[in-house]
Amino acid sequence: MARKEYLFTSESVSEGHPDKICDRISDAIVDEFLKVDPYARCAVETMATTNKVVLAGEVRGPAEVDGHLMEKTARRVIKDIGYAQDGFHWEKASIDVYVHEQSVDIAQGVDEADGKDEGAGDQGIMFGYAVNETEELMPAPIHYAHKILRLISEARHDGSETRLGPDAKSQLTLRYIDGKPVDVRSVVLSTQHYDASLSSSDIRDIVAPYIAKALPDGWLTDETEWHVNPTGKFVIGGPDGDAGLTGRKIIVDTYGGAAPHGGGAFSGKDPTKVDRSAAYVARYLAKNVVAAGYADRCSIQLAYAIGVAKPLSLYVDTYGTGTVRDSVIEAALWDSMSLTPRGIRTHLGLNKPIYERTAAYGHFGRQPTDDGGFSWEKIDLVNKIQASIG
Repeated sequence: MARKEYLFTSESVSEGHPDKICDRISDAIVDEFLKVDPYARCAVETMATTNKVVLAGEVRGPAEVDGHLMEKTARRVIKDIGYAQDGFHWEKASIDVYVHEQSVDIAQGVDEADGKDEGAGDQGIMFGYAVNETEELMPAPIHYAHKILRLISEARHDGSETRLGPDAKSQLTLRYIDGKPVDVRSVVLSTQHYDASLSSSDIRDIVAPYIAKALPDGWLTDETEWHVNPTGKFVIGGPDGDAGLTGRKIIVDTYGGAAPHGGGAFSGKDPTKVDRSAAYVARYLAKNVVAAGYADRCSIQLAYAIGVAKPLSLYVDTYGTGTVRDSVIEAALWDSMSLTPRGIRTHLGLNKPIYERTAAYGHFGRQPTDDGGFSWEKIDLVNKIQASIG
């Protein structure tokens, strides 16, 4: 039986968080490969600490995307985020590149050959989720936690907010009644600032308008608890304050804990890696199921084996909100599109340089763009699902 009232919390981190810097560098390098060769293979990890960035991984693609270009790309990303501080500076940081050719053992499982279709780049399970709590069919806590930080980031980049630094985190606890979010019980926000004399109260005065703008009217109440820079000053930020790694914010990247997550991160991987592409198509399918009116909530699991094209399984759970049986939805989804790695990439147009923009503020709940970005957020499969279900 569903609970009548409960609290649920999700967090987000900004583009200047150490882990997100690493995600963006890794994704920017993926884009560099795909700009030259849409079928390049790339799996690059990034580590960052005080004035040091290390790139490592395996690739198969154009020779012009070499260590020099990877270093140049990393510096461009760091500069764009806004790091020119003593402990982490886009121009002064040391950048080491340890990227080698893709293993032939991995390549032979993925490549098509002798009538065999392209296989999955690895084994694994991937999940997608959609819920009708927001217009974007995303869980409200993660959606609004992202939105708060995006608004602050936009103000920082357009020059209207000069007192705050790139590194920030947000967290929202929402109160639900009958399964719907109704108000905010607590706001947690920690943000880097340049003036060490600013108090937590000063920072709250700076960020409160952005928080209010991000949230629906009436959600901030007299009962809302505020925790803004609760430990005090936050001047030393980014990798100078804490090391960063690619792939450590997978719950921030997805549904804020409101749905399951598979074992793999997204950033730094080309779309032959089903950790990324199958998670995207699972979101696409779940969103289209909810948009078609067959459920208020929908979770989808896909499973793959390395070198095997066809998914091992497809599982649908509508949490008792479905208007038809979950097995009927499963059958319709099998019929709606090819779920092989090649089928996913073709249907969603994933062999494009569209990944750097995904690295901060979530891979889901974003607006599709004319150049193919966030294609997995389209709801253009509704008619096929409806035709199959009848």
